[in-house]
Amino acid sequence: MANTVSAKKMTRKIAKRTAINRSRRSRMRTFVRKVEEAIASGDQTNALAALRAAEPEIMRAAQHGIVHKNNASRKVSRLAARVKAIAA
Repeated sequence: MANTVSAKKMTRKIAKRTAINRSRRSRMRTFVRKVEEAIASGDQTNALAALRAAEPEIMRAAQHGIVHKNNASRKVSRLAARVKAIAA
């Protein structure tokens, strides 16, 4: 339990930041899930539209430190490859 004024303030700041990070991570996962559902349905136009919406959201999460930038790039790349494979 925090005793000093500064420690109490830090716990308040951390709680606020954690809530923001949780929200951003959840939002990113929702966009990724929409792409995966579109891929599973086999509809390439839907999947492509979902990917175009998800890509900036994933990269934004990387900018805010929710995921590492390489992790975000890898996610986008793998989703794009899966969307492309639907046509084949």
